[in-house]
Amino acid sequence: MRLQTKTVHTGVDKDSAFNSVITPIYQTSTFRFENIGQTKGFDYTRSGNPTRRALEENIAALEGGVSAAAVATGMAAITLVLHFFKTGDHILCTHDCYGGTERLLRTYREQFGLEISYVDMRDLSSVQDAIQPNTKAFWIETPSNPLLNIVDIRELSRIAHRNGALSIVDNTFLSPFNQRPFELGADIIVHSTTKYLNGHSDVVGGAVVVKHQEHAQRLQFLTNALGQGASPFDCWLVLRGIKTLAPRMREHERNAKAVAEFLSSHSHVRKVYYPGLESHPHHELAKRQQSGFGGMVSFEVDGGIEEAKQVLSSTRIFALAESLGGVESLIEHPATMSHASMNPDLREKAGINDRVIRLSVGIEDPNDLIEDLDQALAFQPGTRSRARTSKAVAEC
Repeated sequence: MRLQTKTVHTGVDKDSAFNSVITPIYQTSTFRFENIGQTKGFDYTRSGNPTRRALEENIAALEGGVSAAAVATGMAAITLVLHFFKTGDHILCTHDCYGGTERLLRTYREQFGLEISYVDMRDLSSVQDAIQPNTKAFWIETPSNPLLNIVDIRELSRIAHRNGALSIVDNTFLSPFNQRPFELGADIIVHSTTKYLNGHSDVVGGAVVVKHQEHAQRLQFLTNALGQGASPFDCWLVLRGIKTLAPRMREHERNAKAVAEFLSSHSHVRKVYYPGLESHPHHELAKRQQSGFGGMVSFEVDGGIEEAKQVLSSTRIFALAESLGGVESLIEHPATMSHASMNPDLREKAGINDRVIRLSVGIEDPNDLIEDLDQALAFQPGTRSRARTSKAVAEC
């Protein structure tokens, strides 16, 4: 089956009693044994659940992996992967990663003795120079959050493997519809299923997918031992969302390209970050390793923090909120929101300044989205920001 067909059918046929077309929600904590040591495949929902298994089979199939674990949040997915390593192991991480990723890596360095280095992974020579004898993994995020930098998964995976390290890719921003890291050499894929896979902003979740059978057993052991498994109902919501992944991603991309092109020509916009623009420095690399450019757009407003606040407080369709990947459009300020917990020095080195605004472009009419941004950008530089009012939102 091709990917779009897999999103609808893979893993869902779990009801042998009544042949339900939709996967049932097995909302149970425990399962009755047939006899001592004999079950029908499940004994306790922390260890496994048919609804969760359906989602895991679906995501593994979409990514081309041998096994997946559906967990409670995207951060739980990162936590799960970090338990593949031990004190003294070195992880090389992209320098402009998600703020929550940096916060968790910092915690594991301080409390558990993992060694963490950050490097601009666009520069392969810098990556090579940063490798240590104890380097066990490359943590790759492409496109990066929020600056949408693209790094070469294939080349980074080759370098990692030559040095005995794993290649781990956070594929949240593109989903398997637009990027398939295993086909480019990655070993482990991480998702926040809260985002595009679910797509409806009504659940939080995460997933880890492994390419090699040798990692599958460890993955399942850790999911059970750490108690990371997602609830049956949350899994059902994500599985339901995945069914419309393909048409949603097409609409996200169509709208994001229109928004990016509009912003590129606006007098109050200093810079636009969107790999789908030919002007993006990594446009050709994105074309090679992706099948689409996704629905995330970031830009730098002309001016400073006050001008950014003007825009953030003035949109009527774009909701001022964190997260991304839902059908509705969101706007946020990385420096004070999604990346506020990031080490300030790392944030500055990565280029995440006060002027940067991140958009999660939804599936609304693109003309409405452009008109909303146009009126929000109609500010006078140097003036104080307008307060967002409930009336403005109600008039949307």
